[in-house]
Amino acid sequence: MSESGIEKLLAIMRRLRDPQTGCPWDCEQTLASIVPYTIEEAYEVADAIEREDMDDLRDELGDLLFQVVFYAQLASEQGVFDFSDVTQAISDKLVRRHPHVFADENETDKAALARQWERHKRDERVKKAGRDAPQGALAGIASTLPALRWSQKIQRRAAATGFDWPDIAPVFDKLDEEVAELRRELPEEGNRQRVLDEYGDVLFVCVNLGMHLGIEAEEALRHANKKFLARFACMERLIAEAGLQLEALSLDDMEAWWQKAKRALA
Repeated sequence: MSESGIEKLLAIMRRLRDPQTGCPWDCEQTLASIVPYTIEEAYEVADAIEREDMDDLRDELGDLLFQVVFYAQLASEQGVFDFSDVTQAISDKLVRRHPHVFADENETDKAALARQWERHKRDERVKKAGRDAPQGALAGIASTLPALRWSQKIQRRAAATGFDWPDIAPVFDKLDEEVAELRRELPEEGNRQRVLDEYGDVLFVCVNLGMHLGIEAEEALRHANKKFLARFACMERLIAEAGLQLEALSLDDMEAWWQKAKRALA
C-alpha cells in the first residue's frame, strides 16, 4: 500500500472512532475486545493462502492490516503509542535481527543464521526484563497461540539450550512410554485429571517427534483433518450411490465403505 493509502486507512480509523460522528460499534471496542477478531482474520489469511485464492488473500490481508490499525488507534487514544511507533519498532527490530544484511556481519550459513536470530531475540528479552518481563530461556512465548504451535515454540526454545534428544530414536521410546502411562490410567474411575495429564504428555511428545522429522505439528494435523473430511465425504457419496443410509450401517459396514473410499481417493 502506498503511503497515501496508509494515511487514508488511518484517517478512516480515526473517523470510525470519533465519539460524536463515528460508528457506535467501533467506538465501544477495546484492546481486549478485538482480540478474537484478530485471531479470526489471521486464520482467514491462512485459509486464502491454502486455497491459493489471490483475490481473497488481498482482501483478507487488508482485514488483518485493519486490525493493526485498530490497535494502534486505541493505543494512541490512551497516549501509549501510535501507528508510526509500530512501524518504527518493527523496522528497528528487523534491522537489528539481520546484521548479515544491514551490518558488517557476513554470515550466510542457515544454521548459524538461526542461532544468530535466537541470540538477538534472547538479547531483546533480557532488555525487556527491565520492564518487569519474565526472565528465562522459555520466557516471552505467547500462551494464546494454538496449543500445538505453542508447544512447538516451547520445545524449540528448550532445544536451543541443548535440552532435547540428540536423535529421533529416544523420542519414539518416550512416545511408547507416555502411551503406556495413558493406558494404565484408563481403567480407574474418577481420574479424569490424570488421564488429561497423560494424554497431554502424549501430544507433547508427538510435537517433539514432528520437530525431529522436520514437520510442523499444526500443519500435519490440518493435513490429517482435510484428508479425513475428503474420505468421509467420499464414503457418504459411495453409500448414497448404493442406495443405503450411513446411520443404518453397523460399524463394521462403515469400516468396509471407509476402505473403499480410501481406495477411491488413493
